[in-house]
Amino acid sequence: MDLSRYVVEAVIREGRSYRDVAAAFGVSKSWVAKLVSRFRVGGYEAIQPRSKAPHRIPNRTPPDVEDRIVALRKQLTDRGLDAGAATIHYHLSQEQDQIPSVATIWRVLQRRGFVTPQPQKRPKTSWIRFEARLPNECWQADVTHWRLADDTEVEICVFLDDHSRLVTGTGVSAVTTADKVVAIFRAAAQTWGLPASVLTDNGCVFTAWHRGGATVFETELLALGIEFKHSRPYHPQTCGKVERFHQTLKLFLAKQPPAATIGELQAQVDDFVTYYNHERPHRAKNRMPPVVAYTARDTARPTGAPATTTGVRVRQDRVDKAGSVTLRHAGRLHH
Repeated sequence: MDLSRYVVEAVIREGRSYRDVAAAFGVSKSWVAKLVSRFRVGGYEAIQPRSKAPHRIPNRTPPDVEDRIVALRKQLTDRGLDAGAATIHYHLSQEQDQIPSVATIWRVLQRRGFVTPQPQKRPKTSWIRFEARLPNECWQADVTHWRLADDTEVEICVFLDDHSRLVTGTGVSAVTTADKVVAIFRAAAQTWGLPASVLTDNGCVFTAWHRGGATVFETELLALGIEFKHSRPYHPQTCGKVERFHQTLKLFLAKQPPAATIGELQAQVDDFVTYYNHERPHRAKNRMPPVVAYTARDTARPTGAPATTTGVRVRQDRVDKAGSVTLRHAGRLHH
C-alpha cells in the first residue's frame, strides 16, 4: 500500500485530523487535505500519482510544422539526398518565413525516431582541416566506381573546387583514361576558368612521376602553368572533399532507377550536380549552396610560367630491322 492510501484511510476510517496525520507521516497538512478531497470525488483511483508534465507547452513546435519536417525528411531520403536537420531547415526557409531552428528540427527528428545517436564516431575536433582561401585556388580530382543495370562496372571522374565545394566537372566512362581526364578538365575550365593548382591521388591516369615520366594530364597542367599536387600514398584524407562528394553522389544514385547505359548514368550524375551546386546547402560553407560560395569571392588564377618540356621524360628507342619504332605521345602508343 502506498503512502497516499495510508494517509487517506487514516483520515477517513480512523477519523484522525489532518494535522495529526501530516505529523505522523512527515508530510504537509495541505497535501493531506488535497488527497482526501480527491478521494471523496473519485475514490482510490483519484489519489494515484499523477504526471507533473504540463498539459500544454506554449513554445512546442506546432503539429503541422512537425509533420512538414517529417515529410521533407522522407522526400529527401527517397530521392537519395542529404536529409539532415540543416538541409531541412534550408528547404523550410524557402517555403515560409517563421521556421524552427536547426536544433529544434533535430529534436523533432529524434522524437519521431529518425535520428540514431552515434557516439562511436570520431570527434570532428580530432581532424586537421585545410581549405583553399579563394575559388579556383585548388581543384581536387578523383575517380570512383559504379555499376550499370547489367552489373557492368564503370568509372566516374569528378573535379571539385576545394574552397567552395563546387563540382566543376564530371565524366562517366567505361575506363577513365588520361585523355578522358584532360577532356573533363578542359570542359570544366571552359565553364569555371583555370585553377591555380590541382590536387589528386597517385592514380596512373593523373600522374606518372613514380614511373619517371609524365602523363598527358600532367603535360596539360605544365603547359598552362598550373601547379600539380599529389596526396600521400594510402592517405585518402588529403583528397577528403572529393572523396566525401563521392559518398553523397552514390547515396543519390542508389535511389535512382539503375542506369542501363553510360549516357543514362551521366544524365543522373548531371542532375545531381545541378542540385548539389545550386540548391543543396553545404554545412562547411555556412549553409550556402556551393555556387553561392564560389561567386562570393574573386577567383584565383594560375601563377606558374607555362612550360612544355621541363620535367618531361626524354626516352630513347631503337628502330627495329623492319624500320618500325614505338613511341608514346599524349598518353597513347604509336607504332
